[in-house]
Amino acid sequence: MLASFQQHLQQHFPFLWQKKIILAISGGIDSVVLAHLLHGLDIPFLMAHCNFQLRGEESEGDQRFVEALSHQLSTPLAVKRFETKAYGKTHGLNTQIAARVLRYEWFEALRQEQGYDYVLTAHQANDSWETFLINTSRGTGLKGLLGIPTQNGAILRPLLPFSREEILTFATENHISWREDSSNSSDAYTRNKIRHHLSPMLKEVHPLFFKNFEKTQSLLQLTYNFLQEGIEQYRKKCFVLGNPIVFLIEKLRMHPHRRFLLHELLSPYGFSDADALERFLQADTGKYLASDTHRLLSNRGQWLISELKEASPAVFYLQEEVGVIKSPIALSWQEVSEAAPSGVEVIYIDKQKVLFPLCLRKRKEGDLFYPYGMGGQKKVLRKYFKDEKYSLYDKENQWLLTDSTDQILWVVGRRADERFRPTPYTKEILCFRLNNE
Repeated sequence: MLASFQQHLQQHFPFLWQKKIILAISGGIDSVVLAHLLHGLDIPFLMAHCNFQLRGEESEGDQRFVEALSHQLSTPLAVKRFETKAYGKTHGLNTQIAARVLRYEWFEALRQEQGYDYVLTAHQANDSWETFLINTSRGTGLKGLLGIPTQNGAILRPLLPFSREEILTFATENHISWREDSSNSSDAYTRNKIRHHLSPMLKEVHPLFFKNFEKTQSLLQLTYNFLQEGIEQYRKKCFVLGNPIVFLIEKLRMHPHRRFLLHELLSPYGFSDADALERFLQADTGKYLASDTHRLLSNRGQWLISELKEASPAVFYLQEEVGVIKSPIALSWQEVSEAAPSGVEVIYIDKQKVLFPLCLRKRKEGDLFYPYGMGGQKKVLRKYFKDEKYSLYDKENQWLLTDSTDQILWVVGRRADERFRPTPYTKEILCFRLNNE
């Protein structure tokens, strides 16, 4: 296996001999064998061990074992102890996910702080097969069928071509000891059920199942790469980048493979239910779908994609003497000697007609104003939005400038209120300007 591993590295990771690398080591057979393989090829590395303190004395035994292995291989070691259950409770995560988040956050911090290039993990072929089945059971798309990627940013997985049986044979023949995690024997986890029951059955049905599966995944990867080139062309054709992103759905509406393209183009934003996207084609303007991270809004034959953000405070107060703010919008105000015509980004107000503090807020029921240029006619804000063809996204993001009596002075960036315009007799004039860059 050492020769095969060396050949694999020379073909796919020839740079490892010149890079600073961290090996994520648990004490289990996979990571311990990877440590011995790297050591056998004279590739220096730092071992990084996470003690999640989840299995009492067993976790402490894992740490002591890794410390002894570090001494045996004359390899430096970093150890991090985590309060995993407390972290999971605080962040609303189950224990497995909490451990995963903590592990990879620490690896990345360690890599950056100490100037390392890559982090190696000991995922192997069986892990990839199990991930394939788990993703299949969840209704994943093609990408989920590719298993575990060989590289993900600074994370490298050089053991992926090797099966659990090959690793066990290598460890046995070379008298390598390792730690067994007692939780691996439990069927409480989906991955363990697959490992203990389904995998042996498939191997019994076809002895070469896992080798053939590796070939199938290689073909799937080639297929995925080819499809991505085509999908990228549709992405350029259908997306108008901005905030929000405009998705020109009409360009796909009659496409024979529309359902597939909708899934591939919108799944990066969390919309992976192709059936729901198909139904959304009939949605009226103003209807929307929400994923965990984004909202998809139907708006007059287009779909608008916007990121979900935490709600901003309802009101921002503006004191007269401050003169400038950068949040929630970049706005400045000052007293001037004369007024020019108001525009989209600049308005002039008779100071004596308003009461400070002014405020910026969003719309509310019953809002009305007297749009500049309409001869003093009032208009309900809701009707103004409709006439101006505001999307739901536009309505939610429209700021209003009001005075302390809650009169609308400015639909910011769109239309000033007629009532507060300076006259030839105005003595004090305020100029408000959007500072868009």
